[in-house]
Amino acid sequence: MQSFKLRTLLFYPPPFTSNSFQSFLCSFSTTALSSSKTQYSKETTSLYNFLNSNAKLPKSQSIFISKRASRATFPQRPLSVINFFEQNGFSETQIHTIVRQRVQLLFSDVDKTLKPKFELFRQLGFEGSDLRDFISKHPTVLTASLNKTLVPSVEAIKKIVWNDKERIQVLSKCGWILPKYQLFVANVAFLESFGIVGDQVVILLKRHSRLLVSSKATIRKYVLQAEELGFNQNSRMLIHGLHTICALSHKTFKKKLDLIQCFGFSKDESMLMFKRAPALLRTSEKKLKVGIEFFLHTVMLPKSILVNRPVILMYSIEDRVFPRYRVFQLLKSQNLCKKGPSFVSMLCYSEDMFLDKFLSKFKENAEALLIAYKGHLLEA
Repeated sequence: MQSFKLRTLLFYPPPFTSNSFQSFLCSFSTTALSSSKTQYSKETTSLYNFLNSNAKLPKSQSIFISKRASRATFPQRPLSVINFFEQNGFSETQIHTIVRQRVQLLFSDVDKTLKPKFELFRQLGFEGSDLRDFISKHPTVLTASLNKTLVPSVEAIKKIVWNDKERIQVLSKCGWILPKYQLFVANVAFLESFGIVGDQVVILLKRHSRLLVSSKATIRKYVLQAEELGFNQNSRMLIHGLHTICALSHKTFKKKLDLIQCFGFSKDESMLMFKRAPALLRTSEKKLKVGIEFFLHTVMLPKSILVNRPVILMYSIEDRVFPRYRVFQLLKSQNLCKKGPSFVSMLCYSEDMFLDKFLSKFKENAEALLIAYKGHLLEA
């Protein structure tokens, strides 16, 4: 009967689900597991076929997990692991994803290994779907040592990211960094030697976390490049310049500068714009081109304004620049704001302040101003 079940699973494999996996594991009786070496070899082969064909695991992983299966742990331990995930609300897809990425988890001791780690993440604030999403996205955290790696890594993160909510956001995005605790801590200390401390490290965690687990040679290279481009150590702008340098290839970086210069800006002016707003070069070429053309040819701003206030090129063209320009034109045509601010100043106001100063203030013209400001949304 036992061999019939194995042949059925081997030659007529059902679609992979956690239930089918459990059924497969349960099909092995205690007697079968304690049988002869030949029988055990057949079971190992069958397990390999199941993982490779049904679970769609790569051949190397299927071989690995099959060899790890022992009489002492198979099928009880894999079954208990899957039950544990299901009891914590993980979907079949999530369990499948975790198993595919970290097959060794199937042979974990639930009480000694998995439960304490889940409790650690719950103490950090991960609950329900947030916890399931976190584990599914970063299953490597379940294979790291609790006391030697995860606990000290979490403590290191707490020293950098003080706010609980922000800490969860950071870990949700780059939880994979936790198992790399020693390298992470060493690199944070290395960055501090360049004046990158506190909330600046948080910026890196959010925007370019991989730099924090790079080699010191790589970090030093990027910092030196930033310094060569005019960013000084201990300057709060260094971290922003570093982010852009890390995010762009040399070719893309040069291409963005060339695009700016093709509108008549000198090399020094384009570099000055980058230093004042490092994120400018992370803006798409299309947005840069449309923005520069609009400000120079429609608004008729002198180039010096864009050199001094390059941040306005990063504002949303459709949702901020165009609508506010329509309001600006209407105010001018109606002589409603004779001593009002320049268009550039209007762009820099927050949404609430803009509405208060330029729409709510002129009640008799409020409808026309609102149509000018939000008309594009009504048409859509």
